[in-house]
Amino acid sequence: MNLIGRIKPDWYLIFIIGAGVLASVLPARGEAAVWLGGLTKVAIAVVFFLHGARLPREAVIRGIVHWRLHLTILAATFVLFPALTVGMTLLPAWITPPELAAGLILLGCLPSTIQSSIAFVGIARGNVAAAVASASASNLIGVFLTPLLAGLLMHTEGAVNPSAFTIIIVQLLVPFALGQAARPWVGEFVARRNKQLGLLDRGTIVLIVYVAFSSAVVEGVWSRLGALDLVRLLVLCCVLLAAVLAITALAARALGFSKEDQIAIVFCGSKKSLASGAPIAAALLTPAVAGVAMIPLMVFHQIQLMACAALAQRYAQRPDTPPPDNGVQTG
Repeated sequence: MNLIGRIKPDWYLIFIIGAGVLASVLPARGEAAVWLGGLTKVAIAVVFFLHGARLPREAVIRGIVHWRLHLTILAATFVLFPALTVGMTLLPAWITPPELAAGLILLGCLPSTIQSSIAFVGIARGNVAAAVASASASNLIGVFLTPLLAGLLMHTEGAVNPSAFTIIIVQLLVPFALGQAARPWVGEFVARRNKQLGLLDRGTIVLIVYVAFSSAVVEGVWSRLGALDLVRLLVLCCVLLAAVLAITALAARALGFSKEDQIAIVFCGSKKSLASGAPIAAALLTPAVAGVAMIPLMVFHQIQLMACAALAQRYAQRPDTPPPDNGVQTG
């Protein structure tokens, strides 16, 4: 009963699922779809400007000195994950629904999360400073690498918007670069209003999901995907996460990292960012495909939070070492 009492609803996920349900029942059509599509493009540009203004370059620079750890995490994020998800798309159709192939590949190419990775490393008594640096570096690199990697791997799926890379430059890279350039002037303002701007981030993701799902529903997504397909996707996401957690844990141990560094590698190397994934999907893919492609990401996002919360608590209960003195308060 105590455990149940501590479980709080994830309103962000509830709103995201609700946007998908609303789009399934009442999709945006005609002029409304055009207007919402334009609003989404503006919102994505604003969000990536804020990402650029918010991302601490100092943390990335500080983390360069621990290059072996960060290369290990980046290898898990941008090599191991894509290899596993591409492999899943090659499985028979009765295992991996072909309609979800583009979404699985996109999932594999995304950068790590920042907030949840750092939070879980802190709970697990790992190297929080390394997690801050690595998660920041992953997102910084992911802004450039994820669209290129996903576009290359998904080209054979016929899902990539022909003008995708122009859109990505205008909608994602230019605003991000402007945010980084403006950081000396707006960084303090953004930091003071992080909570309010976080609501803008999340609201934009909900809007993207609704617009993308609307297009997919209009194109007949639910006539191609059934309940059994979603069950198979759930199993695939569980297997994917378990494989990455096991491989990163074994690799970190084999490479001789300390327990604190192992924890940072496991949690930062096993996450995928919904905040980055939804805008990239909207920019990279044709509208109807983007709605379907977000389904694996939404499923994996929730699984990773639940599994890593339990794993962090298990790490935290180890009696062997005190919390590392890494200069970061974990609360």
